[in-house]
Amino acid sequence: MLGTDNLSQVKEYFINLQNKICHAIEQTDNKGKFAVDDWNSKTIAQASTRVITNGGIFEHGAVNFSHVAGGMLPRTATARYPQLAGAQFSAIGISLILHPHNPYVPTTHANLRFFNADNLWWFGGGYDLTPYYPFPEDCHHWHLTAKKACDPFGPDIYNEFKQWCDRYFFLAHRNETRGIGGLFFDDLHRWDFATSFEFVRSIGNSFLNAYLPIVERRCQYPYSEQQRDFQLYRRGRYVEFNLLYDRGTLFGIQSKGRTESILVSLPPLVKWKYNWQPEPGSPEEALYQDYLRPREWLSELTPTPA
Repeated sequence: MLGTDNLSQVKEYFINLQNKICHAIEQTDNKGKFAVDDWNSKTIAQASTRVITNGGIFEHGAVNFSHVAGGMLPRTATARYPQLAGAQFSAIGISLILHPHNPYVPTTHANLRFFNADNLWWFGGGYDLTPYYPFPEDCHHWHLTAKKACDPFGPDIYNEFKQWCDRYFFLAHRNETRGIGGLFFDDLHRWDFATSFEFVRSIGNSFLNAYLPIVERRCQYPYSEQQRDFQLYRRGRYVEFNLLYDRGTLFGIQSKGRTESILVSLPPLVKWKYNWQPEPGSPEEALYQDYLRPREWLSELTPTPA
């Protein structure tokens, strides 16, 4: 395993990033405050669940930190690395989800994690955007910010992790992406520890720059009950992905983590409708036709003034 100094560096950065993001979200929301729930258990060395509810912009959100340590790896880990069955491990991570009131403000998710067991270690994570009524300039800004965070580490890193995100956040049973993607990577140890950690910090530090300008542009848009209804319907896709596919959710459940903190990512209100189809030519149909599929956002879209 890596030395305790390496683990301490990662842990300190994730805790500081949690504080930074929570502060920025509270400043932007201008009403809601994060409730802080610090806790631990037999398998959780340290954790802090922070939840914002019924804010001025965000209907529900959570920014979580956890440090899991033990000797019984969940199946999600041993399936990829069977040689680690029974090995002592340490897993440190930060994850967040933000569900806005306004359908014109996208939902977003981000997470960063570090895993260490025996002589193996790796980083994982990324961030993605789930709009309901998307704007091309927002999609361009989101992906351009992600690319700038990746560029110092190689000319192909953004494209590789952007495509990985498209594959990962895909609902196969619906044949659609969850949103417009972003970045996703896992089992990252292609560089030495210092470079890998620097990359993870670059991604973590870019998140607020990617998301908050979109929030600030869209949070005052007027919307109808019909648009709110569509937002709640589309939130159902978020639930489907989290419960069927999400590695973090599966890891938490299988490692006997704290259920309330694992499922805090789910939206507070959601709807399912049987065999629903958008009206032809509607903005809702445009979401399905133009956005819920992999696209080369930076080459296909020309940014326009917000």
